[in-house]
Amino acid sequence: MRSSPAPGRLDGLSLAAILVTIVFWASAFAGIRAGLEVFTPGHVTLYRFLVASLALGVYALIARIPVPPLADLGRIAALSFSGITLYHVCLNYGEVSVPAGTASLIIAAGPVITALLATRFGGERLNALGWAGTLVSLGGVTLIVLGSGQGLSFTRGALLILAAAVFTSVYFVFQKPLLRRMNPLHFTVWSLMLGTVPMLVFLPGFGAELRAAPLHAHLAMVYIGLFPAALAYLTWTFALSRVGAGVTTSFLYVSPVFAVLIAWAWLGELPTLISVLGGVIAVAGVVLVNTRGRPALMTAPVPAAAPDVRS
Repeated sequence: MRSSPAPGRLDGLSLAAILVTIVFWASAFAGIRAGLEVFTPGHVTLYRFLVASLALGVYALIARIPVPPLADLGRIAALSFSGITLYHVCLNYGEVSVPAGTASLIIAAGPVITALLATRFGGERLNALGWAGTLVSLGGVTLIVLGSGQGLSFTRGALLILAAAVFTSVYFVFQKPLLRRMNPLHFTVWSLMLGTVPMLVFLPGFGAELRAAPLHAHLAMVYIGLFPAALAYLTWTFALSRVGAGVTTSFLYVSPVFAVLIAWAWLGELPTLISVLGGVIAVAGVVLVNTRGRPALMTAPVPAAAPDVRS
């Protein structure tokens, strides 16, 4: 059996897992927009995670993943309500008025919010460059939200997506104690399935939309359920377990680039110039926080996102 590489050292298999994750997470922004052409935001969320939960449930049975102790199960459920349920609900409702590429640029500020929460609650510290990077990143997001000139509907959507970044940051900061005593892969499987349960509130009307939806909408939903949700979370956890968060998260800064390109190819969407400028500024601030803004190498949370560039 092949051993894992030394912590922080990237090998071919880990690199492949990281790239698979990034591309799938980036593609989810466009997949969500495609689903929103037919389904309501709540039904997009429910459909996607029912597919993901079914796939992960089958995987859990085959791999014989154990049920965590009841106390841990409750903690996972609470965290998942923030990082899975609320994150995706806010993201999907936000994308009703925000283009896929622009949404990915806003989510790119997620690691800065995570760094601020980790400073307050996780015992981590930011130096002067870290605080400067935080202000730079938040300034970039402000430029996206206020400078796109697309009206109140866009601004509300952008603020919902920013709220999604906050919810996922809470998820990643407070999951650390659990990950110290349980297999991260097991945590991921149970987290996604438990995060799906509150989404059942969107069941009313779901059957009627399923029957009326065209084939391409079903394919989009199955795709973002199986690949950006179920598979990409597993490949990300696999990469983290082999080379650590410091290396893996450094690749996530390119995810908005993939998201913009995929949204252009899939949906014909291109963000405005001012949105791209704001996104570049936001990502630059994230890089500053994560590479120069901490006095010692910290375990950077995912990434998602998102940045949490996951979607």
